[in-house]
Amino acid sequence: MESIPIWQVLSISALLSWIIFSIYFKVTHKLRSLTQSWVTEQVIAETPLILQIQSFQHRFLDVFFSALSCMVSVPFYTAFLPLLLWSGHCRLARQMTLLMAFCDYIGNSIKDAVSAPRPSSPPIRRITATKDEEENALEYGLPSSHTLNTVCLAGYFLHYILYSAKISDTTEVLSGVTMACLVVGFIGFGRIYLGMHSLIDVLAGLILGLVILGFWLLVHGYVDNFIVSGHNVASFWAILSFLLLFAYPTPELPTPSFEYHTAFNGVVLGFVTGIQKTYLQFHHEGIPRIFTPQLSFQVFVARVLIGIPTILLVKFCCKTLAKRILPMVANTLGIPIRSSSYIPQLHSSVTGKESDGSKKMFLFFPQDSFDVDTGIRLLQYAGLAWSVVDPIPSVFSHIGL
Repeated sequence: MESIPIWQVLSISALLSWIIFSIYFKVTHKLRSLTQSWVTEQVIAETPLILQIQSFQHRFLDVFFSALSCMVSVPFYTAFLPLLLWSGHCRLARQMTLLMAFCDYIGNSIKDAVSAPRPSSPPIRRITATKDEEENALEYGLPSSHTLNTVCLAGYFLHYILYSAKISDTTEVLSGVTMACLVVGFIGFGRIYLGMHSLIDVLAGLILGLVILGFWLLVHGYVDNFIVSGHNVASFWAILSFLLLFAYPTPELPTPSFEYHTAFNGVVLGFVTGIQKTYLQFHHEGIPRIFTPQLSFQVFVARVLIGIPTILLVKFCCKTLAKRILPMVANTLGIPIRSSSYIPQLHSSVTGKESDGSKKMFLFFPQDSFDVDTGIRLLQYAGLAWSVVDPIPSVFSHIGL
């Protein structure tokens, strides 16, 4: 039997202890009482600045900044990351996926912990060109997730290019850094112009993004080595994913932020589980990359045309199965559940026999019932990510792609 590394035991124990400590001592509530009022005052005070920026309103700027926001949105990365993997840049895909999930968790946790508002609209003109932007507008403001994610992912992408291509020329390095800074600057300014964030939100996203990027550049090698060749990877990540759901702070009012975290949590769980199993087959550093004789652009397009519909089908199947199985498992274990959207029959009801065992099992958690949609969402996105790295590459190999 494979032994469990001591650091894994300590990590899980520390996270579980933090969950219990934060619940009993109401850490989120205390943090909010210290920060919310001050941040809210800053957001209100910056209203004239935002109105001044929006006074330069132009149709071109509306379209430009709206399009730029879509290019760094969660749906974009959800589609873009599989393409990196199937193009042969597996290490970059692994790191970008993990870093995106890490940024999403940290940024959304702070948003919901502080629960500070976005700029008031009206008088601020808020432009939400897509459904995704409309949902983003329902989240709290500080920090700006778009700014935070752009700093981290653009910074890591630049790091990857410089080191993989072994670029040391000062002019080329400065050109890359300048390009990354311009992208971050446009994104941050665009969030203010669109009325989605105040200056303090953008600055918080910028500072937090730089801190996370610096930390990730220190640990990314160790994390990658653990995923591709570590011990007890799948079970450790499954427990970690489960506990992170409970470690997430409760916002003052419900927002979509927790749903986004749950989705990316599931993505990483499925991604890590699949990579750990199939690394030597499909995802090692020696596999062909796009624009080489072994992987032409035409073959890559064929992969995309087969892969994208397949992952959507897997996601649908996983969601359907989870909707059927999870309520039955909860009822069997006596866990009280409800459903906020996925299962209409459970919208206003609580199911599950609250046996003494279930009460003891969930003694530390204050909820009277648990939203089964969280488990469904976690499993469907885990299935989606697993299909990207395991069965779909197997299909590619079988049909000669």
